[in-house]
Amino acid sequence: MAIVETNVPASQKRTGKHLVFRLAGEEYGFPILKIQEIVQWLELTRVPRVPDFILGVMNLRGKVVPVIDLHVRFGLPPAPVTPRTCVIVLQVQRETGLLVSGVVADDVMEVVDVPVEQIESPPEFGARVSTEFIAGIVQIENRVILLLNAEKVLDSRDWTFVEKVLEEKDQAHE
Repeated sequence: MAIVETNVPASQKRTGKHLVFRLAGEEYGFPILKIQEIVQWLELTRVPRVPDFILGVMNLRGKVVPVIDLHVRFGLPPAPVTPRTCVIVLQVQRETGLLVSGVVADDVMEVVDVPVEQIESPPEFGARVSTEFIAGIVQIENRVILLLNAEKVLDSRDWTFVEKVLEEKDQAHE
């Protein structure tokens, strides 16, 4: 992992804003432009026969939104719901158009401005471990934040499954 240095004056350096949140004590970030909103935890409607990383769906102002548990998806220990638990609503670009989906966060921390040249490439763990969902890693003071690629947090088969759940829920409401 190498930091790319540039000779661009500080006033002209590009930065990217990321929403930093916590999962199982670790810090992650999504690009702020992928985030539609953050909503307080609410009870979800369970959907039968879905993968265990899909917690269910929620009603967001009349729109059905699937909610994904990144704890399960990332192989992390499950976390209890607390007063700080929330759902980050993402807008994910798919071949079929814009997909709105929620991900559970244990705690939303802050929005950080990350200079592009400080973002390191994710480490390689060998051919059997995919890190394509990690857009980069940034160190801020003594913290390490994994910046996530919203489109690749789930693989294409998983996103297709989420789309199918939405279609079935929409058809049930017609």
